[in-house]
Amino acid sequence: MENYKDEITKLKAAKLDELASAAAKNEVKSFDEDELLPLYQKALTELRKDGVTKIRELNQNISSLKKNRMIESATKKQLISEKKAQIAAAKKIAAANKAEDKLLTKDAVDYANKLAAVYIKQVNTAENKKIKEKKAAYKNKVAEIKAEASKRISSLSAKNDIEIAKYELNSALFDAKNQLDTAVDACNAAKKQAFVDHVQTNRNLRNGKTKYSENTALNFKNYVYQFKLTTFFLENGLYIAIGIFFIVCVIIAPLTGNGNLLTLPNIFTLLEQSSTRMFYALGVAVLILQAGTDLSVGRMVAMGAITTGLILHPGTNIVTFLGMGPWNFTAMPIAGRLILALLLSVFFCVTFSLLAGFFSAKFKIHPFISTLATQLIIYGLLFFGTSGTPVGSIDSGIKNMIGGRWTLGVVNGELVTFPKLIIPAIIAIFVSWFIWNKTTFGKNMYAVGGNPEAAGVSGISVFWVTMGVFALAGIFYGCGAFLEAFKANASAGTGQGYELDAIAACVVGGISFFGGIGKVKGAVIGVIIFTGLTYCLTFLGIDTNLQFVFKGFIILIAVTLDSVKYLKKK
Repeated sequence: MENYKDEITKLKAAKLDELASAAAKNEVKSFDEDELLPLYQKALTELRKDGVTKIRELNQNISSLKKNRMIESATKKQLISEKKAQIAAAKKIAAANKAEDKLLTKDAVDYANKLAAVYIKQVNTAENKKIKEKKAAYKNKVAEIKAEASKRISSLSAKNDIEIAKYELNSALFDAKNQLDTAVDACNAAKKQAFVDHVQTNRNLRNGKTKYSENTALNFKNYVYQFKLTTFFLENGLYIAIGIFFIVCVIIAPLTGNGNLLTLPNIFTLLEQSSTRMFYALGVAVLILQAGTDLSVGRMVAMGAITTGLILHPGTNIVTFLGMGPWNFTAMPIAGRLILALLLSVFFCVTFSLLAGFFSAKFKIHPFISTLATQLIIYGLLFFGTSGTPVGSIDSGIKNMIGGRWTLGVVNGELVTFPKLIIPAIIAIFVSWFIWNKTTFGKNMYAVGGNPEAAGVSGISVFWVTMGVFALAGIFYGCGAFLEAFKANASAGTGQGYELDAIAACVVGGISFFGGIGKVKGAVIGVIIFTGLTYCLTFLGIDTNLQFVFKGFIILIAVTLDSVKYLKKK
């Protein structure tokens, strides 16, 4: 250790002087070629080997021992105990070396940063020069190709020969552009690699520890070097257009006498309107992830909302169903009525969702058809059974408890209240995110959605994953329908068109109709965008019928962009 420190002290001053002169001559050595960095790394390795490095190795040994079924329990316990004793000793060494480790690491990273400042600048200058030369050469090449082609075409008389010459001209231009793009990409990759080497060197010197600023800078560099304007607009064009539309609405609203759109009460109202729709979008999203869809959402909302309204209605309800009823559930405790309403809403929605799922999973019927069938079945049962009669309002005390608002206070002369329905929507988002990203079922959903044949070969049960997806969708529909009853009097017509809004929200949010692509945050963003669009248009007094025109164009553009992105990937 002392030998390394002596060598570092002797070499450091010379290396700093060398850096200054080498920078002027563009002769700075890379991280791999530098003589001082390996000395720092060897000194740090020596300093850490009996402390933090040994602790890490011993913890890995303990983890391996715990998983090893070939060792007897008593022997395993003894070995683990010995390893823990060694860890305790190593911790004392690590604590004793901590201050020296910190100082040496700081000194090493400081030197690496100084080396990086001049080396990365040197690489960037060299590669930018290459890019400039390649572009100039490309420009000359294009001029040469066009001149030769023009001369050739002018000497031809047959139409077929001229068409062939033009085709060959376009091919030559295309090849030249590809060669330029390849060369420029290689130069950008070299610039990026210099920065990556710098970050990796610092991580190694810090014993694998990352730094937020370095990670952020690295992510930014990756984005810059991979950035292409056409790809950017393909991925974000729709969001940019909608963002501009919202900005225009915010500006126009006060000028037309409709007031300020961006007030807390308006924002909370927008989020409240999004809350129940979030459940429907999260349910549809898992089916779209399987390259499917669901046309029965609106009818399931009506079914669950009617069930909830019947159970939570104050007194005897006037609605009968297929000759049964009317019912009166007021004798039950409030908690019991709420639980019963939620469970029945979820049960009915899951039952019909699984019915559609079974035919899709077993007989390979596209969900478009199977859910269309269940939509018609539910629609007929609800209208025939209830004669279209609304179930009436929910008990006011229960309605306020679940669907009411908390008073926050007065802001700028306006009473601000927080909608309670936002809370279950946030919970649903978290649960959905957890399922999609942290469970085996979530990974299987992506696998089956992306390529069901490959998923089946790899041992995943496509049938049960599909059934699970339909069941999950039904649970979200049932919960959303339960909450929908707290917003309005439920009837067989409740939820009309909700399936289209939910599907559109998912597509706008980037969940691909081609399956296996999408994230929960996409569905969430899509719901807020679509609900916000409707709210803005209503706020500005735009006719409801014209709102359908806006929605139609957005759906058309979103699906078109999704198709173009899919074709480009193929």
